[in-house]
Amino acid sequence: MVVNRQIRIATQGDGDVIDITQKVSEHLRASGIKAGIVTLFAPSSTSALTTIEYESGAVHDLQSLFDRIVPPHADYRHNLRWGDGNGHAHVRHALLGPSLTVPFVDGRLTLGTWQQVVLVDFDNRPRSRSVVVQILGE
Repeated sequence: MVVNRQIRIATQGDGDVIDITQKVSEHLRASGIKAGIVTLFAPSSTSALTTIEYESGAVHDLQSLFDRIVPPHADYRHNLRWGDGNGHAHVRHALLGPSLTVPFVDGRLTLGTWQQVVLVDFDNRPRSRSVVVQILGE
């Protein structure tokens, strides 16, 4: 069986990290499917999905890492072409990626004790984001 859902999220941009674990779990429970995989996809070229221990120190460390390896104020050809100042957001997205798959058993995500699913919005302004949730299983 396949169930398709969507999560909508208002973000602040600038590396905003948002825990979506509860919303994913709610969609999984509502599906009635007991075992399989949940595939998540962020249809955007400036946001991404990953897992992390969602606590202020780890979130800050992730944000700081991206500031160091893909600085927001460096010269990006994307900015020259479009003038929107978010070239760094596109590069960060490409490094982290738009999708994530999590297995589930007995209707529960098989995340580790301190592991949460997060959306990271790299754009340089607040955005309205969506995450496609596809639940596959039996």
